[in-house]
Amino acid sequence: MPAIKVMSAGAVQSMVEALGKEFERDSGNTLDLIFNTVGSLRERIAGGEKADLVVLSQSAITSLDKPGMFVPGSVTDLGRTVTGVAVREGSAVPDISTPEAFKQALRRAKTVAYTDPKAGGSGGIMFAALLARLGLAEEINAKAVLGKRGAEVAQSIADGRAELGITFISEVLPEKGVRVVGPLPGELHNANTYTAAIHAGAKEPGAAAAFLKALTDPATRDRWAAAGLEPAF
Repeated sequence: MPAIKVMSAGAVQSMVEALGKEFERDSGNTLDLIFNTVGSLRERIAGGEKADLVVLSQSAITSLDKPGMFVPGSVTDLGRTVTGVAVREGSAVPDISTPEAFKQALRRAKTVAYTDPKAGGSGGIMFAALLARLGLAEEINAKAVLGKRGAEVAQSIADGRAELGITFISEVLPEKGVRVVGPLPGELHNANTYTAAIHAGAKEPGAAAAFLKALTDPATRDRWAAAGLEPAF
């Protein structure tokens, strides 16, 4: 039985992997899971690469959703995660209760980790724009620890290479040794919805539809929430 090719953003990796293992066990299908930044995967798909199931940010799916790209009616929102602040487990917890407090926490931190915007990660692109809006881009980038994906940001906090990390909470929770301080405060709050769609060029459209059904099973809602993703189904 051919493998089901899934191209997915890293923000939902923990749930796609966990539910994927159960789907493989229960269905007898095999999943070929490919995780990367939204920007990278969007470029590959726009360039003609095909997959059975695509999971990207809602905006990226919308930008790709031209006639003939996805199976009609298959576009399905999975869940929403928010950008948060993380520190190493056991370290001092900064005050991020207000936008001004968060700004001062950024300035006091010796190193700040986030996703490299050039890698195409939604969180990094958002945070770079926020730094520019706050007038902190030059100051923070001088001490930035950049990761290609949110998981690398979390890892840099866990191993002590960065003092403060800003990325999607769903990418922090799977990493041991890292503590989520909380979401960005007030008007700085940022959320991103992740959406799945079956590629019109899928080799295994039926199996892809079955996996999408497993991902959106109402019985999994609590698990999505525990993974830092507000379920959309």
